[in-house]
Amino acid sequence: MSGDLGAEVVVCAAAATLEKYTNIELIVVGDQTELQDLVTRIVGENSRITIAHASEIVEMSEPPAEALRKKKDSSMRVAIDLVKNGSAAACVSSGNTGALMATAKFVLKTLPGINRPAFISELPAKGGTLHMLDLGANTHASAEQLFQYAMMGSIVSSDIVGIDQPRIALLNIGVEDTKGHDTVRKAADLLNASTLNYVGFIEGNDLFSGKADVVVTDGFTGNVALKTIEGAVGLVHHFLKRAFTRNWFSKLQALLASRVLKSLAAEMDSRRYNGATLVGLNGIVVKSHGGADSVAFQHAIDTAIVEIRNQLPEQIGTLLQKEAV
Repeated sequence: MSGDLGAEVVVCAAAATLEKYTNIELIVVGDQTELQDLVTRIVGENSRITIAHASEIVEMSEPPAEALRKKKDSSMRVAIDLVKNGSAAACVSSGNTGALMATAKFVLKTLPGINRPAFISELPAKGGTLHMLDLGANTHASAEQLFQYAMMGSIVSSDIVGIDQPRIALLNIGVEDTKGHDTVRKAADLLNASTLNYVGFIEGNDLFSGKADVVVTDGFTGNVALKTIEGAVGLVHHFLKRAFTRNWFSKLQALLASRVLKSLAAEMDSRRYNGATLVGLNGIVVKSHGGADSVAFQHAIDTAIVEIRNQLPEQIGTLLQKEAV
């Protein structure tokens, strides 16, 4: 019920999901009256979508601790409770990020051996895609936690992209073994001693070079990097639009290059990469961007479906036992 664009976006995404998959059932959580009107108008009669009533909404600016303590019947809490009791296999939300993390961690708990969950998301890269974590769940991380992130990232990359041994790199200020602070160097030692496919340090300018399939960092650095990437993409769009609308000749060039420009726009469309998974929990929780439209939200649902089918928490738990730190 929260998110910047409201419940209609979610119901439109639900309708698209029901058309795409014939064996998926959806539960939309929130105000019964509002959701029933939306489902009737957008989805129509369909037995594979049901409504779970929730009387409260976590506002986007609400402090996570207050939401967790005071709003036990929020749409967010009810949705996560459905995962906890087995009525749902995953929760997808575009609501308050801090509240989602706090509530999910409180209700679902972390897997044995995981100190803190982390946000991981898929990003475009040369020759394919890249998975990066943590993207903002925790501002600080110990060497052991960075190692845990690497294990979880390896499983997610393997599930989503189908890579047997994803190449894992640690984000650092240089590629030499002596670069970086003690925490990142200790994490490198742990990864070198593991069975994971660790390829060393990577710098920010090489994130999308195709040299790594998984990039690991703390949540503060990861979130800054993610927001910088989003800003850079927006700047490229701005420069292209300005260049091709400057005069009649540039407009003619844009017309001649329209197919290439459309292809480029589709490839750079951030909606294709919407959906950050909160990994390390006893359950699947996917965070959609707060401003996501129905196309982007539907992609977040796709991410959840892949993780359900691949039993992501169970796979992470198995690897944790194998690589116990």
